[in-house]
Amino acid sequence: MKAKATLKQIAKELGVSVSTVSKALNDSPEISEQTKVKIKEYAKLKNYKPNVIGLNLKNRKTKTIGVIIPNILNSFFAKVFSGIEKVADKKGYNVITCISNESLEKEVHTLEMLSNGTIDGFILSVSQEAQKLQDYNHFSEIINDGTPIVMFDRIADEVDCDKVVVDDYDSAINSTQHLINLGCKNIALISSVDNISVGKLRTEGYLKALKDNNIPINEKIILRTDSEEDMKAKIEGIFDHKIDGIFALDENDSVAALRVSLKKGYRVPEDISIIGFADGILASRRLSPSLTTVSQHGVEIGEVAAKRLIERLEEPEGTVSEYETIVIKTKLKERESTRKV
Repeated sequence: MKAKATLKQIAKELGVSVSTVSKALNDSPEISEQTKVKIKEYAKLKNYKPNVIGLNLKNRKTKTIGVIIPNILNSFFAKVFSGIEKVADKKGYNVITCISNESLEKEVHTLEMLSNGTIDGFILSVSQEAQKLQDYNHFSEIINDGTPIVMFDRIADEVDCDKVVVDDYDSAINSTQHLINLGCKNIALISSVDNISVGKLRTEGYLKALKDNNIPINEKIILRTDSEEDMKAKIEGIFDHKIDGIFALDENDSVAALRVSLKKGYRVPEDISIIGFADGILASRRLSPSLTTVSQHGVEIGEVAAKRLIERLEEPEGTVSEYETIVIKTKLKERESTRKV
């Protein structure tokens, strides 16, 4: 039995857009007769059969949103998803959720699988591998084919689409400044997310705060890694040097910073103050002492992203609004891991 071709495959092989193929197969007056005949004959040759889900034409909507998150174990992404689902349910949309597991290949496959008429638009956070390789062509192709994308948290500046982010850079400046205001002079940085956009922005904010306060940058107490495993293997080396504060850039980094501090005999917060870029249950309730954290407002990010996508999906035909980058302000939640001013 011959394999059935897809709209995307036909479009690629004929050098036209998916929209052109779709319109030709549906006898749209926008397409010339010569092009229609060419596309129809080729589709027949390739055993193309339209699926029952539909061709996702402008007059046919699935009322379904595709959500792609990089990591199911991260509490931040769970909060974002709950915000997306809350808005989608209220607006009458269904949600299909997929996990990229930080893989570029899986991210590409998921986008291709769902964009062939299954969903109306995507809400996603870019995989670690895509950011590391700076490979974003798959997003642009989906958008050019008429499927809108809203990126959140980890975004690609090179891709023109709507984005919802937190103020990572300013938050890092403010968090580091808070440690300085507490009297910390030797503030370590711990990062397992150095190869993704949010990690880089947070590191830049930390360095800016040190510079603004005329504190020399000590590379010996700056740990920048690309993975949790690498961070855990190297973190104890930080404590071979004099430190009185730690700024951790991810939930796993925050937990490791606290645990190793206690293991090394530091009293928290008497000897060392710790701020983590995370606000999950683990940080706030299950650790002792509880962690002072930067709250990213995950639920609000999800709600804003879903509202923006649905607004775009429900725009009147012929209306194309400008892309927006919406910034959600973070909040420092003080708990037991920092000294009081």
